[in-house]
Amino acid sequence: MKTTLQLEELAMLVLGIYHFSVLSFSWWLFLALFLVPDIGMLGYLINTKVGAFCYNIFHHRGLAILIYLIGVHFSNDYLLLCGIILFSHIAFDRILGYGLKYEKGFKFTHLGEIGKKN
Repeated sequence: MKTTLQLEELAMLVLGIYHFSVLSFSWWLFLALFLVPDIGMLGYLINTKVGAFCYNIFHHRGLAILIYLIGVHFSNDYLLLCGIILFSHIAFDRILGYGLKYEKGFKFTHLGEIGKKN
């Protein structure tokens, strides 16, 4: 099942890359912005509850899609870019096993415990 989920996330990453390719931005921008959603981890400097909340906001696929759709509605390439980067980053993280976080701690995710052998 793990491989199936990773392949599904890989397909979503490819979808994000494709959508980026139809925008008029340079590829260096995709690479430069790709890790920006990880800024949500800064919440862990306060405590695990705030950390999980911040991380999950920056790694929620629904938010990525909403930002993208708002960009479509307003024909705003910058909102499209933000939605695509967020969507692609989330897919990449999920391929690596980084899911949405529980308040218990960073390594406890909806995909299972990070670092635990399955």
